[in-house]
Parts: sequence; C-alpha cells; structure tokens
Amino acid sequence: MRLNILLTAITLSIFTLNACTSKEEKEKKVAEDKKVRKAEDDKADSLLLVYDKNKEDKWIADFINNLHKKYNFNGNVLVAKKGKILYQGAKGWADYLHRDSLKINSEFELASITKTFTGTAIMQLVEAGKLNLDDNVKKFFPNFPYDSITVRLLLPHRSGMMNYVYFIDDIWRKEKRPMKKGVTNQEVMQVIADKKPNPYTKPDKVFHYNNSNYMVLGAIIEKVTGMRYSQYMMEHIFKPAGMKNTHVYSKAEYEKIPVDVVGHDRNSFRYSVVQNFLDGPVGDKGIYSTIHDLVLFDKYLRNERLLKNSSLDSAYVGRNKAIKGHFNYGYGWRLFEEKGKAKVVYHTGWWHGFRHIYVRDLDKDIIVIFLGNVTNGSLMQLDELYKHLKMPIIRKGAYTGAGAAPGTDED
Repeated sequence: MRLNILLTAITLSIFTLNACTSKEEKEKKVAEDKKVRKAEDDKADSLLLVYDKNKEDKWIADFINNLHKKYNFNGNVLVAKKGKILYQGAKGWADYLHRDSLKINSEFELASITKTFTGTAIMQLVEAGKLNLDDNVKKFFPNFPYDSITVRLLLPHRSGMMNYVYFIDDIWRKEKRPMKKGVTNQEVMQVIADKKPNPYTKPDKVFHYNNSNYMVLGAIIEKVTGMRYSQYMMEHIFKPAGMKNTHVYSKAEYEKIPVDVVGHDRNSFRYSVVQNFLDGPVGDKGIYSTIHDLVLFDKYLRNERLLKNSSLDSAYVGRNKAIKGHFNYGYGWRLFEEKGKAKVVYHTGWWHGFRHIYVRDLDKDIIVIFLGNVTNGSLMQLDELYKHLKMPIIRKGAYTGAGAAPGTDED
C-alpha cells in the first residue's frame, strides 16, 4: 500500500515537473518568437508612419514654425495621437558650417533618451533570468569600490555615485591623456576601481540624477551578455522593433561617428561640438535615432514585443519622492504622476549640443518628440502645445512645490 502511494507521488511529481518545464519552454519560445519580425510587421509599421501633410494639424504646424522663428528651435519634430501622425517636420540645419539641411529621417544623438533603452535592456535581462534587480555591482565587477549599490538603485538614480563624466574629464586633462579616442565602459569602470572617487552620498539616500548610473548599467549589460552594448541593442531592441535607422555609435568603436547631424552648443551655430573621448561610454547616451524610429519604440513597448506589461508596470513606478508633487523617476523613465500613478512617461536629453524631449502620454496615447541640435531654451516653450493636446504640461517650473532634485538635467 505504502509502495503504491510512493509510486503515485513520484509519478505525479515527474508529471508536474514535466508540465512546468513544458510551460517554461513554451513561454520562452513565445518570447523568442516575438523578436522575429514578419512581413506583416513591416507593412503595419509603414502604415503607422504614413503622413499626409494636407491633413496635418494646422495649429501644431503654426506653433512649430513660431518656435523655430522666435525661439530658434532647430531640429526634427513629431506629434502623434492614437496611431496617427498629427504633425512632423524638419526645421533648420543638420550642420550649419556646411549648410546641410535637416531631413525627416536624420539621425540624432539621443543623449539621455538613451537611458530609456538601457532600462528596457536591463528589464529584458531580468525577464530572461540573467539578472536580478538586487544583484550587487560587485557581482559583476569585484573591484568596484562602493558597497551596497545594486541594479535596483542604479535604475532610479539612487546609487549616490559621483558623475563619471566630470571625474574622468578632469583626469584626462590633468594627465594629458589622448582626447580623441573614445574610452569604453569597461575602461571607465577600471578607472573608478583604481582612483576610488568619493561618492556624492550614501546609497539609497536621495535621488541624484547622473550619468554614472547608466554607464554602469551599460557595463553590466556587456558583462552579463558577453556582447558589446551596441550588439545587444541591435539584436534585442532595434531589430525586433523595426528601428532600421537606430544605432549605437561610440567613439570607442568609430573614429568618426557616421551621421550628418552635428550638435551646436551655447545657443549659437558658431559652436559646433567636436566629439571626444567622452563620446565613448554608452548606456547613459550613445544611441542615435530618428523621430519615426522613436514612434516604433513606443509601439513595440505597448504591444509587449520588447517587454511584458508587468515589467513596464514596474518601470513606470516612481522610486523617489515626487518633485513638485508630480515629477518622478522610475526604471529608465522620467514620470509625470497624478495620485501616485504614472500618467506620462518621458525623457529629456542634453549632451554635446543636442537637446531633446521624448514624451509618451500613456492615458491618451499621445507621442511628442522634439530632437534638437542647438542647445537653447526653446524646449521650455512647449506649454501651449501640451494644452492644445489636452495633456499635462511637462515642465517642472509650471508647478508649485519643492524644487528640482540635485543632478537634474532639466529646468
């Protein structure tokens, strides 16, 4: 009798184990199949990006023309709602020195908008079981000089690290190191290990936005996957989302970045920014893309082809004290919250003469994209556009309450 019960239990255990294994294998196969593009994907994407200038939103067109003429906005713009492009346009120069006009498919250095892609890649690796949010950086880099910094703290800028950009810039200048050749993430990690710079504050104490967090995440992606950051992004995000005009360009891999759009700094076309060793590290920046490809990124996040909704729900949760009652940061995304819930996810970008904002209103299915290559205050003049679209104003200065957090790259 006991033998029969034991045999039955063993049989049930084997059956359950096989069933679980089979379920896991099916889920893994479904996840892999999602990454494989089909002919109908290209067709659907083409239809999504159709634009009829005769049917454009005239108010938005006038607003953008005024932004260009009065406030010197120079760049590409796209506004879409519920899968329809309301307006798109290219305003001004790609490279003022050579009088090259911007084209609608011009690729811009996305600057910190890159962080949204890095956050997506990290959550993909978590889904795949290759990474855990509570993994310590020392797990991947044993000589990392700081304790208690985890992936979970890097994503919402709570690591307390110093900003590596200023740190290595100072070292390179003092030690007269070569300025043209880009440094890699792995090399920056080694410099941090060797020099042990003082952190800004203790881990998990405050929100302190800075590029170090996402440079380290980029280094972790490379360590976990055994691939260059550029390779991982191409295979797991750009290709599955049909983003054919999106690339990672690092000065560590390219002597000259192969794009035509030049960043212009200090509110003047006279100051064309020359790329240098700081354009080597990626993850915090380094992705180049177009307004249309950012529409596709939005689409493939929404349809679960890149991440499960449960992962996105986690990414869109504010992990810090809200600034001015509404502004927060999740896992790779800035957030505009109402009653503690993310209503809008977005990111800004500001690097070497590029100035951008990429806004996704989750409730109203609206996308607002401004990719600019002149650093000025034109993107602080968008309040009326947000009002026209009946969405929240994405500008901290439009609200009362506690000010911006330290290290912010916004107003």
